[in-house]
Order: sequence, then structure tokens, then C-alpha cells
Amino acid sequence: MVDVPAQAANVARNLRYRGVDAVREFASMVTHSLRSTTEPDPVLDADWDALVVLDACRADLFAEVAADAAYDFLPEDPGSRTSPASSSVEWMESVFGGAPEGALADVAYVTGNPYSASKFDHDRCHSVEEVWRYAWEDALGTIPPRPVTDAAVRTGRETDADRLLVHYMQPHFPSVAERERRSDGVELDEFGDREMSVWDDLRFGRRSEADVWRAYRGNLELVLDDLELLFANLDADRVVVTADHGNAFGEHHLYGHPGGVDVPVLREVPWCETTAADTRSHEPEAAGRDDTGDDGDVIEARLEDLGYRT
Repeated sequence: MVDVPAQAANVARNLRYRGVDAVREFASMVTHSLRSTTEPDPVLDADWDALVVLDACRADLFAEVAADAAYDFLPEDPGSRTSPASSSVEWMESVFGGAPEGALADVAYVTGNPYSASKFDHDRCHSVEEVWRYAWEDALGTIPPRPVTDAAVRTGRETDADRLLVHYMQPHFPSVAERERRSDGVELDEFGDREMSVWDDLRFGRRSEADVWRAYRGNLELVLDDLELLFANLDADRVVVTADHGNAFGEHHLYGHPGGVDVPVLREVPWCETTAADTRSHEPEAAGRDDTGDDGDVIEARLEDLGYRT
């Protein structure tokens, strides 16, 4: 459900920048609240040994990239399902928090999403590895795919859990490629104002939809390259690649992925079924040292890097 007071506060804060557009977005979120009748497809009840979650991946984007000959390890027609949520927080609360007693006991969870610190009870899972705690890259404002892949390979080889759930941050913005180019000295004007999110750049016409879509696709291609490596170093007869939610590019006056909203571009996610076999072609790096502990300020800063107001 849309958090009406919080979103109303956002409208008030943004009115001087966005004017009537802020009101339209708020009205759209309320109109398309998840109180509607769209029923989600099951996640934990589905038949999988390994579930790979790509953060903020639209089904149409995934289908577009899967059709590319470069990704022949994916079926050309990957399929889609309806997510229970339009944001990561709601997805975790729905999938983990709403799971029956014992349903997570055989699930090893490997995640790059910092919301894992607060949105579910870790003790209900077989094990939880929060890779973002030791592999976050401040210069990128996110965690790149490889440390998540390494953790998933280690877990797959070493754990006795029956099921593995791996949560990558890509294709969620920020774009790793763009941040890397910034660190190489590319002029920031090419990417808009550092203090503005990619969605504000799109709202205000500082970047075109085609340009943002290219960056979005590039972030997906980055993580798919790592999925190819993962699937060659993991034993799983039934693998599913999906997403927690999608992204809005201005549809219904919405941008990004506000919580509690029921529109297809936010709730239709890929559901790609494949297999994996461990060829031992990759030796993963060991886990790093946790540099967050119970420091809420560090966690909050990492969520803000991802564009979340905490």
C-alpha cells in the first residue's frame, strides 16, 4: 500500500522543483495503489533450486537483452510473472516476512541489497551472507556483480542448504559503467547533476528516455555477464532468474519504483527458467571483512547512494 503521508511529504518538498508534475505523480501512486486486485505469482512456492533476483529489472528489458545472441545461455523467450511488490522493501517483507513457519529454513540467501539489514528475520533462513557489508564500492555508489557471484559460488559449493537465493543490485541504478567513466575523468555534464537522481534527470529533460534506457540496459548486460559465470560454477537443476520489481520511465507520471504501486512496468518481472552445472572454471575470492557492523549511518549512506531517502 502507498505510504500516503510519506508521499505527500515528498510532494510538498518537491513542489518548488517539479510543480504540477509532483501532484500528478502522487495522484497516480494513490490511484494505482497495491490495494488493487492484481494477484502476485508465488516466489518461494515455485519450483527452483536457485533463484537469482535482479534488482529493479523490467520484464521487457530482460526480454530485449535475452534475445541478443551474446546471451545464448538464456532462452530467447524468457517469460514473465507478477511480482508481489513494486519496491525492494515490500518484496522482502512479502517474500520473507510473509513466508510460513519453516519455509525459509532450507534457503541460503546471498544479497547485495542493504535493506536486508532490517527487513526480515535472518534466523528464519538457513544462512544469510550480506555481501554489501564488505564489498560496497563508494566510488560506484553500489556493489558490482562479481563479489555477489563469488559469494554465490562459495555458498553453492560449501552449504548444505537445499535452495539458494541470490540477490544482485544490477540493473538498479546507479549505472556502474557511468560511474566508472566519471572516475576516469569524464565530464559530469554528460550525466547531469551529481545531486540529482537519474529519474529526476529524466523528469526534467536533462537526459532523454533513450539515453537512460541505454544505461539501464548496460547495467543489465553487466550483471548478465556474471550470471554466465555463475551458471558455469553452480550445480542446480532448476534455476530461475527474476526481479523484485521493475522501473517506471514516466508511465502514469511515475519514475523509478515507488512502493505500493500497481502498474505493469513495476510489477511485471522476468521469470527465466534455466539450469546450471559447476565446471570449476572459476575460483571465487574469499569474503571480505564487514565494514558496517551495527553502524546505521553507513547503511543509510549506502541506501542513499542507491537513491533511497531513509
